[in-house]
Amino acid sequence: MPRLTSAERERAIGRLEAGDTPEAVAATFQCHISTIYRLLQRFVITGSTADVERSGRPRVTTPRQDRHIFRSHVAHPFSTAAETARTVIGTHQAPISRQTASRRLRFRGLRNCRPARGPVLTVRHRQARLHWAQGHLNWNNVRWQNVLFSDESRFCIDHADGRVRVWRRSGYRYADNCVVENNSWGRPNLMLWGAIGHNQVLGPVIFQGLGPGPGNGVTAQRYMDQVLHPHVLPFFQAHGNWVFQHDNARPHTTRATQDLLHRSGIQVMPWPALSPDMNPIEQFRDLLQTQLNRVVPRPTTVADLDRAVRQAWTTITRQASNTLVRSMHRRCQAVIDANGGHTRY
Repeated sequence: MPRLTSAERERAIGRLEAGDTPEAVAATFQCHISTIYRLLQRFVITGSTADVERSGRPRVTTPRQDRHIFRSHVAHPFSTAAETARTVIGTHQAPISRQTASRRLRFRGLRNCRPARGPVLTVRHRQARLHWAQGHLNWNNVRWQNVLFSDESRFCIDHADGRVRVWRRSGYRYADNCVVENNSWGRPNLMLWGAIGHNQVLGPVIFQGLGPGPGNGVTAQRYMDQVLHPHVLPFFQAHGNWVFQHDNARPHTTRATQDLLHRSGIQVMPWPALSPDMNPIEQFRDLLQTQLNRVVPRPTTVADLDRAVRQAWTTITRQASNTLVRSMHRRCQAVIDANGGHTRY
């Protein structure tokens, strides 16, 4: 038998106050007579027709245990709710369930989320990052506008985004159309170089002659022949007051590379190790990957991927790259706030 709505309860009380019998009211609303009697009793006691608050199921944890569950996950955020539940004996003299531990954590504001990924930062790395950020915090946008940020990125044909979701029925986890296939070894890919600055975008430069095995990656000679000579040196001949930024990858730090940049009069910005979050071109790379993910059908060969990358590169506006360059002050402040640790960038 359906419950009476709030409006029906009010009407029932009105009929009773008008002199109707409980039997007549029950017949009018097609409910049991005991429902009307309980409604009248509740109205006489509380003055309201709303449901009385119920105590609910008794809690199996004490407030002290609730604090223990919360503090243990604050101290050890990678421990699971199931592990914590096995160590807590509830008031029913048995270990609490995983769902109970999860509810206690959610009530305290903790959520089960994917962890952010970042490089392994030692004390030396954190100190170097902090020192660099403090030294560049007072740079204004005009100085940052004269910096050319660069980096290499690898793009694969079968790139799988870890955030991909699939709608499927129970039991279809391993159906062919519900599995993201990828090759663990030898998957076709390409390596490209690019650079951005205020109102400036260089690239993309697709490295040629790369392949599997030692010595077939981006070497210092390939870096000089395919990037520095044809692109970087002509740019700085036209923009002599700019500063060049590249990270501490081996092709960038060899003596031959450094000598070439020094002979060409190019000022190179010192860069702390393991600091991709401080380089705005990393977000430019994310924008490029977002555009590639929208390509339908997906590239199936390296040549298709090459064309898709070049096409996606042209869709990213100068306004987007300028916004990334203007974020450098916020990046420095974020590193200082994190005491040289990981940042949201």
